[in-house]
Amino acid sequence: MSENTYRMISWEENVVSGEENGPRYAHARARMAYTGVIEGESTVDYLMFYSGAGYVGDHPSPGLERIEGSVAGRKGSFVIRHVVDFDATGIAGRWTVLSGSGTGELAGLSGTGTIGGTHGEKDMPYTFDYSF
Repeated sequence: MSENTYRMISWEENVVSGEENGPRYAHARARMAYTGVIEGESTVDYLMFYSGAGYVGDHPSPGLERIEGSVAGRKGSFVIRHVVDFDATGIAGRWTVLSGSGTGELAGLSGTGTIGGTHGEKDMPYTFDYSF
C-alpha cells in the first residue's frame, strides 16, 4: 500500500437534472481525510454525468477540492481541480493545484497528482508532485 492515502469521510449526491435511471447529471459533495505528504481534511464538489448505465465511465467528472492541513510539514490550505472517472470497479483521476490558492505556509504551492482506488477500499492511494 502507498504511504500516501486518502479516505472518504462522507458522500452526499443529488440529481440536478434528468431521471434517476436515465441520462442525468448530479452534484456530489464529499469530505476526505489525507495522510502522507498531505496531512489534513478537505471538502470536494463534483459534477457528474451518468449515461443511465449507472456509472460515469466515458465522461470524466470535474471537481474542486479545498484541502486544509499541511504539505511536507508546511501548514495552510490550497485548492485542487480534479478530472475523475468512476466506473463499476472504482475511481481514477488526476488533479492540479490551482495557482494562487495556497494560504499560510502553502502560499506559492504548485503541483499535480493522481488518485485511485477500488470500491470498498478504506484507504486509497494518491500521488503528489509539488513545489513551492
